[in-house]
Amino acid sequence: MNEHSKSHWEQVYAHKATTAVSWFQEQAATSLRLIQATGLPLEASILDVGGGASVLVDDLLVAGYRDLSVLDLSGAALAAARARLGDRAEPVRWIEGDITRVELPAAAFDLWHDRAVFHFLTDPEDRRAYMRQLEHALKPGGHLIIATFAEDGPERCSELPVMRYSATQLANEFIAGFTLQYAEKEAHQTPGGAVQSFTCCHLRKHQ
Repeated sequence: MNEHSKSHWEQVYAHKATTAVSWFQEQAATSLRLIQATGLPLEASILDVGGGASVLVDDLLVAGYRDLSVLDLSGAALAAARARLGDRAEPVRWIEGDITRVELPAAAFDLWHDRAVFHFLTDPEDRRAYMRQLEHALKPGGHLIIATFAEDGPERCSELPVMRYSATQLANEFIAGFTLQYAEKEAHQTPGGAVQSFTCCHLRKHQ
């Protein structure tokens, strides 16, 4: 991930409505269900990596979660989310940056959520940098909810190549520091009517 990636995503959000991008969801139902299934209290600290203009933050606020941070490369995507939320955006921390490089506080988060960022990390060094950030910022015993394209999912997204993972392959990426708790496949329907296959995993960081 680099500044070229940032310019790419800024262009995407400059030329497409947030409701027209392929990853748009009217409700982030699967992510919300998996987060709630962890049993974390409503005051738990949650980081949504690549949250952009996603409605997950809306759903979490409605559900009563109060300590929310949303990180994305694209300032335009974050601005769209803030505009949509209006006054409700005030208590949320909005972080513009590259997850492989941005400065995050140590052991600050009870839960790290990532829907469709990790699969863009086709360079092994970027994946290692992501792991270092995750290890640094997630509390011991913390939860990782992560979704990528499944092994039968698209090979590209937004004109970029992606990695595809089965549940076993995805869990193995994190095996040094995490234990798989649960996995499922999700069929995501894009605004254009296509169906994309996702792998969703809940992992727990070792104490």
